[in-house]
Amino acid sequence: MQRSGEAAQPARFRLHSAAVLPLSFYRRDTIEVARDLLGRVLCRRRVDGTILRARLVEVEAYDGPEDRASHASRGRTPRNAQMFETPGRLYVYFTYGMHHCMNVVCERHGCAGAVLLRAGEPLDGEELMERRRGRGGVELSNGPAKLCQALGVDLSWNGVDLLRGRLGLWPGVPPRQLGRSGRIGIRHAGQLPYRYYDSDSRYLSRARPAHGPFDQALGG
Repeated sequence: MQRSGEAAQPARFRLHSAAVLPLSFYRRDTIEVARDLLGRVLCRRRVDGTILRARLVEVEAYDGPEDRASHASRGRTPRNAQMFETPGRLYVYFTYGMHHCMNVVCERHGCAGAVLLRAGEPLDGEELMERRRGRGGVELSNGPAKLCQALGVDLSWNGVDLLRGRLGLWPGVPPRQLGRSGRIGIRHAGQLPYRYYDSDSRYLSRARPAHGPFDQALGG
């Protein structure tokens, strides 16, 4: 599915482009990276040359071991080890015995900052994504597990280098209206205003975020 005005994509969107987001993009404060990820284009190149692309519209920041909602809050384990590695890589985990979720590792080596990719708008390869998901429309990729399934991301992608691998992030169209809220599913004392989303997108995992002390529009 193409967004309005995308009939002829500029070179910066092509998977072979040198404009893949550099290491310096990820080696920053986790909150800054989370906000800047909105509108970026997540691209996967399959071995048969097929390109799958999705524009990120919803993310959540998990700000290192001091963040009680983070997997890193209890220290390094075999499961979360990639969070403590160098930035610009993927941290994928398996949850509830059925779902995969992917995160972008930020900060510097050992800091364990990560951003959960919660939802994306499909741009290319939508037919294949629909076959993987068994459905289309907003249900295609409006949630972290749905996005992983649509793109075929599982535990084998854990630790993939986003600068050199077959999965990476490219420049895109930033949101006109940026929203912020508390993270979804976090009910204990670790709740913080670390969920960011494109207010105009219909692909959000929660179409209208529940009103709470953190919900607000931040502008474009």
